[in-house]
Amino acid sequence: MSTPTEFTGFTGFTVEPYPGLPLTVRDVGAGRPVLVLHGGAGPASVNGVVDHFATTSRVLAPTHPGWEDTPRPEWFASVGDLVETYLDLLDDRDLRDVLVLGSSFGGWIAAEMAVRDRGRRIGGLVVMGAFGPRLEGHEVRFPTAPPSPPPGEGSGSGEGPGPGESSGASAPRRGPSPAALQALAAYAGPTKSDPKLLHRLARVTVPALAVWGENDTVVPPDYGRAYAAAIPGARFELIPGAGHLPTREAPEATFAAIDAFLGAAGR
Repeated sequence: MSTPTEFTGFTGFTVEPYPGLPLTVRDVGAGRPVLVLHGGAGPASVNGVVDHFATTSRVLAPTHPGWEDTPRPEWFASVGDLVETYLDLLDDRDLRDVLVLGSSFGGWIAAEMAVRDRGRRIGGLVVMGAFGPRLEGHEVRFPTAPPSPPPGEGSGSGEGPGPGESSGASAPRRGPSPAALQALAAYAGPTKSDPKLLHRLARVTVPALAVWGENDTVVPPDYGRAYAAAIPGARFELIPGAGHLPTREAPEATFAAIDAFLGAAGR
């Protein structure tokens, strides 16, 4: 069952894929469908991505259960749970040729969706600063949730909301909230990785792009190179001067790289 949800600054719907698990989905724009999956900082961290695509596409941007005070049952505790839920969402809405774009943790979900897309709903994949693969000698550094900065101070290069993006708190927050970090830890597991993911990425047959900030200290660019090397025909783009969230830290260069990739793929 789907319930329309509209309030200031938000247009979308809420579905209940499982009893006791409401899923809120922002739904804006019209055209080719784009599924945008946020990382640890929550939906506000991908506002710029949603706005960029909403001018020409229909954008669906779900809030992962556990973020923004949304409920997450204890049994709903793996990347696979999210992957199956979002693939079902594409099926239930009968969406085809979907571009799936994931940032940070959302990139891991996006990649797994492309691997498991038996219904051929997905037509393109973009991962940005994504973790998931296990790389020897590299460890993902989960951001922490320090106190809010003094009034007037920006959120820096972490995964918190940037200028003009509201987290719902009275002041900007550096990094994810404690509740978001708890959900992130539950989904990612103790190793924060999947040792089989790099091997399974060979199943991905849609055009794929890995976009990374050259100064990403949360998920180093080697993860992006590994994604691109594992997916047949995938491209890797390094964004100079950007950190973990290149669409916020270097939006012009990042969106130019994404748009060029989509143009070359005929999208």
